[in-house]
Order: sequence, then C-alpha cells, then structure tokens
Amino acid sequence: MKTFDKHKWKSVVGLEIHAQISSESKLFSAAGTKFDAVVNSQVALFDAAIPGTLPSINEKCVEAAILTALVLGCNLNTVSLFDRKHYFYADMPAGYQITQQFHPLAENGQLTFHVIDQNINIVPYSKTSIIKQIQLEQDSGRTIHDDSSKTSLIDLNRAGTGLMELVFEPDLCNGLEASALVRELLLIFERIKTCSGRMEEGALRVDANVSITASDQLGTRTEIKNLGSIRAVQLAVDYEIFRQLNLIKEEKEVVNETRGWDSVTNKTVSMRDKEVLQDYRFMPEPNLLPLNLNMFDINKLQTKIPELPTVTRNNIMSKYGLNIRKTTTLMNEPVLLSMFFEIMNYDTFRNPSRVWNVLTIEFMTELNNRSIEPKQCQIPSHVIGEIVDILDNKLVNLVHARKVISKIFDEKNKSPSQIVEENNWQQISDLEEINKLCREVMLEYPKAVKDYRRGKLQAIKFLINHIAKKTNDRANLTLVSKKLEEFLKND
Repeated sequence: MKTFDKHKWKSVVGLEIHAQISSESKLFSAAGTKFDAVVNSQVALFDAAIPGTLPSINEKCVEAAILTALVLGCNLNTVSLFDRKHYFYADMPAGYQITQQFHPLAENGQLTFHVIDQNINIVPYSKTSIIKQIQLEQDSGRTIHDDSSKTSLIDLNRAGTGLMELVFEPDLCNGLEASALVRELLLIFERIKTCSGRMEEGALRVDANVSITASDQLGTRTEIKNLGSIRAVQLAVDYEIFRQLNLIKEEKEVVNETRGWDSVTNKTVSMRDKEVLQDYRFMPEPNLLPLNLNMFDINKLQTKIPELPTVTRNNIMSKYGLNIRKTTTLMNEPVLLSMFFEIMNYDTFRNPSRVWNVLTIEFMTELNNRSIEPKQCQIPSHVIGEIVDILDNKLVNLVHARKVISKIFDEKNKSPSQIVEENNWQQISDLEEINKLCREVMLEYPKAVKDYRRGKLQAIKFLINHIAKKTNDRANLTLVSKKLEEFLKND
C-alpha cells in the first residue's frame, strides 16, 4: 500500500438549498400552505395532477424570489423559463417537477459569512460563496412509511408549494463553513421574510455535494440529500469528507452516489447510485409562458429591503465594542439580539459586555435547563436589564444572580430586587464586615495562615473558600481576597 498523506488532499463542498417560499398559496395553484394542516386537506386539482388542470403562476412567490435575489446581489434575468424535470416518485403525481434548470430567475450572486469555531483558539474568518443561480420550482408531496402495516402513504399537502432553489458553487472546504453559510442565510430570511427558515418543519432543506481532490480538478462527488438542521449539515459534510479520505487511503474508489444522513449513527448512508439513474428528460414547460420581470416593480421591491445582518453585525461591533465571536453568538439568536437592543437602549450607560454575558451565558443556560426555546420565553427584557444593574452595582454576585435568573421564571410577579431582598442574597461588601470575616477565618485556620507565610500561596484560596461557605456565597470575594492578602502579608 502506498504511503497516504492526507495533507495533499483538499475537500470541496457545494450546497444546494431549497427554501420554501412564505406565501399563503402554492406556486401554481390556490391551495393553502399551512404546515400542520390535516393530511391531504390543502390539495388543489392541479397539485394532484388531475388531467385538464393548468398551472397559474403565483405573483407573490415570484416577488419573494426576486427580493431574495436582490438581497444576495444576483443578476436578475429579465426573462426566465420553466422546465419539466421528470421523476417517477409516488409523491410527485404528475411524474415531473416544474423547475427552472436552464434559464433561471437569477444568477451570479454571492453570500459572505463569518466562520467561527467553538474552539476559541481558532481565529474567526470571513468567507464568500458564489451563488450560481436561484430558480423557482415546486415542492413534492410527502411519503409516510407505516412500518406496522408495511404500507406507504402519500400526503400531498406540500405538493406544489413554492420553492427557491439556491445553487452555490463548490467553493467551501468543510462542514463548519457549510453550516456557517446556512446560518447566515437563515438570518437573512428572518429579516426579509421570504422564507420562514423553520428547518424543523422542512421549510429549508440542504443538499451537500462533497468531493476530495489532490489536484485542481474536482474529484468524484457524492450528494448528501435533505439535511434538515444546521448541526446535521456540519456533521454530515465532515463525516463524508472523512469517509472519502479513508476510501482513498485504502485505495478504494469513491462512487458517484446519493447519500442520506443517519442522525442515530452519525454517518452518511448510501441511497442510490447516480450513474444508474434514469435521465430526467428535461423539456420546456408547455403550459407556462416565459416569466417576464418587466411585469414586476423591481424598484418598489428594493425599497422593502430591511437592514441586513451584515449591517447589524458591523453596527454592534462599532457601537458596543463586542468582538466578532460575541457579536455572532448574539446574532444567531434573534430573540436575544432584540432583548440586547432593548436593554441597551433603555440605559445606554450599561456595560455591553455585561449584558452579553447575562443574556448569552447565564440566561441561555437557564433556558436550556428548562428546555425552553428563546422564542418561547416570556421574560421581558427589562427584567434581565435589572439583573444586569444589580450585578453592576454589586448588590449581588454572579452566584446569586444565577439564582435570581432561575427564580424569575417561577415568580414572575416579583422583580429581581424583590427576590434578592426576600432571600437575603445581598452581597456583603461592607469593609468592616469583610475585615471581621477575614480576621475570624485566620484565627480559625492558623495552619493555612502559616502555610501562606511560608510560601504556599495557594493556602489563601482555602481561606477564601471558607469565607464563601460561611456567608452562603454572599461575601464580595474580590474584597475578601484583597483584604486577606493584606492581613497575611502585614500582620
């Protein structure tokens, strides 16, 4: 076996993202698009491919796609065409999907995003991925497999729902970059409202094309289908890179195939061999006229573009002095971002870093402990603002601030200050009392005092811990440490 040097190989990743358009009706019919509707209750005759029915374009869907393309810096094609892409799946009643494979709505855009590893020693960096095209197409229905009866059931509620397919060039390197791209796109959709971005509902699904190469030519790629979460995108891409490297190491061939992601085993699994797939038999869609964008008011759509995440991110960093890592953490939780702005706007003298710490670390920890999503939380921002204030004013220390945060979920009619007073959690910062506590602990533990004075400087931690325990963690340990050190050196 030849010596294998993995550093000679580079991984190449390209994403295809299917974003469900936020609209009340489908792309080519008037049927509704409610997610949790009764099975097969939102199906027009056209969606079920009843003979004689014809498609009618939904202008709101087209406008949503145009707005998305504008935000992503794409070139709009004045005229785009629809094609039929033939499938033979039970959940595609017509036997084909209406799409825009060859003459799409928009082309040549780009998406810039920040790549931030959880390892704080890895420096964050920005990355730009090129968008090859954005095309309109219709979604398929859903196949539900019933293991008990060994039957497959078809739900056509989703069939015909409008999709925007965003095809990115293969210019990413790993799962972290892929997940960062998806996260940034979700933030954009959250602002422009053209897609709900609810991946748990299938409103945004990701296909990842992965290959490895030791040259400038792309290697044999595999396509991982229907990744339904940001975490799945990162794990699936990284695993597939690992799998392909191992195949090369073992002198085996990487097969051009479609794979799925198994979230139980955290592995990709083979679905079908692309080389034996039938031809899609693309043909022009005869029942739809060319889509002419002269029929739409592009200038009016441009005025609807709100402040985008990039602008917000730069404003936070310049105005509040937060670094890119902290800013990105805040941006990734729109609810916390809104709370941050409300807290800071109410009192501009508040410390932004303190607000960030309380929101993204202490508050989020309590939300996670209670299995509450930030968007489900009913704690008003002014309550968190008050906790920030009592911390800054040293009325409580961090230990008891965490207890207050826990209490506000159960005692919503009480303010943080009331909770502190009722539970006697006020921090002890009075110098006379601090001096007394330090003197007492030195008398109680003379051995620790002798150890410190003999050069065992760690002994002071023993004394500090006993003061903390004695005061139920209420003592101001910064003052305690300072006074103890003073007494131990001078007495």
